[in-house]
Amino acid sequence: MAKHPVPKKKTSRASRDARRSHHALSAPTLVACPQCKEMKPPHVVCPHCGSYGGKQVLDVEA
Repeated sequence: MAKHPVPKKKTSRASRDARRSHHALSAPTLVACPQCKEMKPPHVVCPHCGSYGGKQVLDVEA
């Protein structure tokens, strides 16, 4: 039967919470499309109007 490693000391609340300090979720970054003013992720073709960099690159069904 294999022996499993077990901690010798209880991890304190401070150490546990300090380890978890980087686990928070953040809201996605959104910017307004210069063409249609809808919110979209930056550096992505606008899913609402199909424009990117001031040019129409996708035909979006209305």
